[in-house]
Amino acid sequence: MSLTSTHVILPYGRYPLHGATWTVQDSTQTTEGIPVVAIVLTIIFVWFCLLGLLFLLMKERRYVGFVSISVTGPGFHHAAQFPPGPQSSAWAAGVVGQARAITASAPPSI
Repeated sequence: MSLTSTHVILPYGRYPLHGATWTVQDSTQTTEGIPVVAIVLTIIFVWFCLLGLLFLLMKERRYVGFVSISVTGPGFHHAAQFPPGPQSSAWAAGVVGQARAITASAPPSI
């Protein structure tokens, strides 16, 4: 997706920007757990010293899902998905905010 002051450019064509609606959907889920390497290191080092138990304090954060940005207008609809991450949602909201501002100032098509 690309924007000019009057058009939205999609992989399958160029459409007037006036009347387009932008949405962002965050389907990101965050999980936390003990990584496998921490468990293996704990098993190995617990026999040498009890400090090996400190490896169980390691945490791993995983992001699953996606962030989706879609645009709908007269005669077209397009959606793009982006990988999840700690900043993906804020980035997508900022981009959609800019796109909405450009769309609001777009002149009506003739």
